[in-house]
Amino acid sequence: SAIEHNVSRALLLADKSAYNYYRDFTEQGYYNRIISGNINQVLKVDSVVVNFTNYPYDVRTYAKQMIIRQSNVTERSLVSSCKLKNSGRSDDNPNGFIIENFTVIENKDILTIKK
Repeated sequence: SAIEHNVSRALLLADKSAYNYYRDFTEQGYYNRIISGNINQVLKVDSVVVNFTNYPYDVRTYAKQMIIRQSNVTERSLVSSCKLKNSGRSDDNPNGFIIENFTVIENKDILTIKK
C-alpha cells in the first residue's frame, strides 16, 4: 500500500507516459517481486539537464540505481528524458510542471558486488 500511495502521488505530476511504465511494471510483477524478495532500492540523481530555450522544456536525468538484495548489490545506470510543461501550482504539484513523454533511455547494470 505504501508503494501504491507514493506512485499515485507521483503520477499526479505526469501524463499517461509515466502511468504506462507503472502499469507495465505492475503487470510484470515487478513490485511484488521487490516486496517478496525483501529488496531495497536507492536512486541517486547525478544530474538533471533542462533546456529552457524551447517550450515545452526538454529534460534529461542521469542517475544511479542501487538494487540491494540479501546476496548482492547491483548498481545500474539510469538515464531518462521527458518534456516539462507549465501547470498550475497546487498542494499536489507545488512546482507547477507536468511531465510529458517520459522515456527511459538507459537502464543497464554497471556493477554487481556479492555480499
